[in-house]
Amino acid sequence: MLKGIHHIAIICADIERSKKFYTEILPFKIVREVYREDRQSWKIDLSLNGEYVLELFSFPNAPNRPTQPEAKGLRHLAFSTDDIAAVHEFLIKNSVSPEQIRIDPYSGKQFFFFNDPDGLPLEVYQH
Repeated sequence: MLKGIHHIAIICADIERSKKFYTEILPFKIVREVYREDRQSWKIDLSLNGEYVLELFSFPNAPNRPTQPEAKGLRHLAFSTDDIAAVHEFLIKNSVSPEQIRIDPYSGKQFFFFNDPDGLPLEVYQH
């Protein structure tokens, strides 16, 4: 049976811009970078806290996401934290524009949304 989520894959418009965002703004570490000549595509494997969780891809002429965030498919990717205010402040200091911190009416936990360089909705949720 299933044990958990192995990884999440994201197609990027600009692989270098996204690599910088996920490794310099967010704390992901590069596991490997591979250029797949036959597909004209980069694949960058990233880990978070030593766990392989994210793949960044580049593909020529990939279509844009049709709407935010209620397009069919992945709605958003959420990260957990013990210090939501510190993450919120860190993003602002690094020229990322997060929404205001809100309270989830069902759990009572704090959360907020922001976007990656391609407009993918990301969320930070109080652990």
